[in-house]
Formats: sequence, structure tokens, C-alpha cells
Amino acid sequence: MEDLILVVDDEESVRQTLKDILTDHGYRVETARDGREGLEKITMLDPAAVIMDIRMPEIDGIKALELVRVKGQDTPIILITAYGSTQSTIEAMKMGAFDYLLKPLQINDLLETVKKAVEIKKLMRKAPADPGKVTDEPSEIMIGLSPAMQKVYKIIGRVANSNATVLIRGESGTGKELVARAIHFNSVRRDKPFVKINCASIPDSLLESELFGYEKGAFTGAVTSKPGKFELAQHGTIFLDEIGEMSLNLQAKLLRVIQEREFERLGGTETIKVDVRIIAATNKDLEKCIAEGTFREDLFYRLNVVDIYLPPLRERREDIPLLVEHMIKQYSSEYRKQISGFTEQAMKLLLEYEWPGNVRELKNVCERAVLMSNGPLLTVEDLPHSIRKSSRRLHWLKGLSGDSFKEMVAEVEREIILQALEEHNWNRSAAAQALKMNRSSLYLKMKELGIID
Repeated sequence: MEDLILVVDDEESVRQTLKDILTDHGYRVETARDGREGLEKITMLDPAAVIMDIRMPEIDGIKALELVRVKGQDTPIILITAYGSTQSTIEAMKMGAFDYLLKPLQINDLLETVKKAVEIKKLMRKAPADPGKVTDEPSEIMIGLSPAMQKVYKIIGRVANSNATVLIRGESGTGKELVARAIHFNSVRRDKPFVKINCASIPDSLLESELFGYEKGAFTGAVTSKPGKFELAQHGTIFLDEIGEMSLNLQAKLLRVIQEREFERLGGTETIKVDVRIIAATNKDLEKCIAEGTFREDLFYRLNVVDIYLPPLRERREDIPLLVEHMIKQYSSEYRKQISGFTEQAMKLLLEYEWPGNVRELKNVCERAVLMSNGPLLTVEDLPHSIRKSSRRLHWLKGLSGDSFKEMVAEVEREIILQALEEHNWNRSAAAQALKMNRSSLYLKMKELGIID
């Protein structure tokens, strides 16, 4: 017997298109025009899988999913939308959506997802679902609709309400703390403390007392007792940033806390029990650190229950316009300016740049541009020299293979003159002196190379 798929969407064209595609691939298909009808048919038909739009009148896809799970129904539900966002993805996955796909749908991805959902349905046993507590309070905003970020949101949604230890990996500036906060504030621990400690910013001699606290008289200057970060995070979440910088001695003590959920303060004898979720982050290759003997393998496996990889900005360039829009709104409000965005040419440079500092660097660039600009649009001149220089060099390298020798020399000359002008705030006399040429020769060369009209 063919597997039954229910398609729920308020657009007739979408319903018919999906019905045609799925029928062509051997599925039986029923459709529903809205969330209310969809709920009725899920109960009545018990389909192998449901494909449901999020934005619908009366009962939207998220609410319909919640109602299905509250009833204890285990039907795999694939949510689709043209308006994806960080929070909607997290909420969908947290409440038990099988998957979350963005329109326009890729047919191969859709069919593969449906196939997996049908297989899971066949293996499922009836068990009441726990949809968890839905939160409307964002921890901080993560921006991005790229496939790489959608994957991150889905993992956050799936693990938020568990107590699993999470290891977040990614380069500096990618937003690892935002992921940790999103996990905490979408979990049942959201009303409890979120405590952060940067293991790289505190000397090793002090880190132990920061983590576990100390008793009065434990060392010179300890005139009172002090609780550590683990005690302060009781019933909440502790975020151990830059975990790869922790010494082997402290790694052993952290391992005990993870295994036994207990520790003693520095200089103390009383064993303190803790109920804390641990989230760690690093920009280091921990497998390499294990091989070099600087990180414990047993601790790595304890931390790496759930592994979240946060991609660098250069691997999700399609998110840059969204990030820029959000940051410009934020800084325009902060600095009381009316700025609507970057010019097309300036945005082109932002999209081409490699962003070694990732989102943190982009944030600094946007803040600086808003602060220094006087116009409603941010231009190429509002960008840092490093971005403009990198762009010219990239274009020059791309063009080498097709240019004549004369053209390549001209491009090198143009690059050198532009750099000299920018370093001297476009003062031609100073630039000419730096280039060891007279001002009139520089002027003629600038005209020849098209720098000026």
C-alpha cells in the first residue's frame, strides 16, 4: 500500500504542485487548506508524514504542530516557509518538527526529507510527546538563513530541552556565545542563571577558584569565602568559553564535575552537589590538542555529546546582507542617525571580503561606518582601508590570467598609487613625496590610470 502524505498549505498552487510531485514519486496525497483542516485530517487519516506551511490564517503551522504534539500524536511533520527566522526554526525543532525547509523548495531535498520521515514513522512507537515550554523571549538575535545556519538552528531546537552537554566549535568571532545563550533561553532552565567564564582570559592560578570558589584562608588574601561559577549557575547553565585553553590539571577537575556532579571549594572539605548544564566552546582543533597531549581525550568525549559547528562568515556570504541590515538599524538607532544601508558597490566589497574576524569584524565595520558617515547611504569611502585594499587586490589577481603584460603593470601601478593616496588622506603632494616622484608626474599618472578624470 502506498504511503499517505498530507500537504497543508493555504495556497492552492503550492498544494497542487506538491501533490503532483509526490504522486509522481509513488505517494498517496491528501491536502488541507489551513491549519484547522490539517489538524482534523491528521487525526482522521494518520498520515505517514505531513508537509505543512508555517504562515496560514487562524492556526499557523507552529501552533498546529504544538497541538499535534500535545495530543501525543507522533506523525512526522515537515514545516515549510518562505519567511524563515532564527526563532521560528528553533521553536519548530524544539516542539518536535521532523524538519524545516525554506521556500522555494528544492525537489530533491524535499523528497529525501519525506522519505526519511516515512521511514521514521514506520519505526515509531506511540509515546506521549513533551513539547516543552515555548519561549517568546530571544536570548540574543542570531541572523542568517543560509543552509549552514539553518542546520545550527535545528540542532539548537532539538537539544534545548535536554540536559546534554554541548560543544560549540568555530573560529573566533562567529558567535559561539550566541548559540550557547540560545540553547539556555530556549530550555526549561531559561529562568535560572546563565553564567559565562572565559577560560583564556583568566590566569590558570585563578581559574580554579573562579570555577569552584574558595573557603576563607584558602590562600593569602582569602579573607572571606566565595562561591564559584558552578555554584552561581545552580539549576541553570554554565558556559565555558575557550575550553581548549584550560590546563590539564583543571581539565581533570572539570571531568569529575561532569561525571559526579560534585566538587569541593578550594581549601574546603565539604562536597557540593550541583545541577548545572555545561556548554563549552572552542576555536581550537581539540582532536589535534589530544594528539599533542594538551587536552584530555576522556574530557573531550564527555563534552562532545552534542557537537555544533558554527561556520565562518566566508562560508555563509549569503547572510551578510541580512546581518548588515540588522547592524545598521541597531547602530543608526544608537547613534541617532538616519542611515538606510550601503550602496551597491560598498555591499559588493563586503560580499567579496574574506572576513578573518567573522561576524565580530563585520559588526565593528558597520558600527564604524554608521558613526563616521554623514549620508543616508554608506559608501565605499566609509569602509576601512583593509576591505578596500583587499577588494582591489582580489580583482587584480582574478584578472591576471586574461590581461596583457602592459595591463598587468598598469594595474600594479594603480594599486601602489591608490595605496599611497589613501595612506596620506589623498594629499597628492605627500603621496608624491612618498612615491619619490614630483606632484605633476603623479597627477599625469593618475589621469593615465583612470584614478581621476
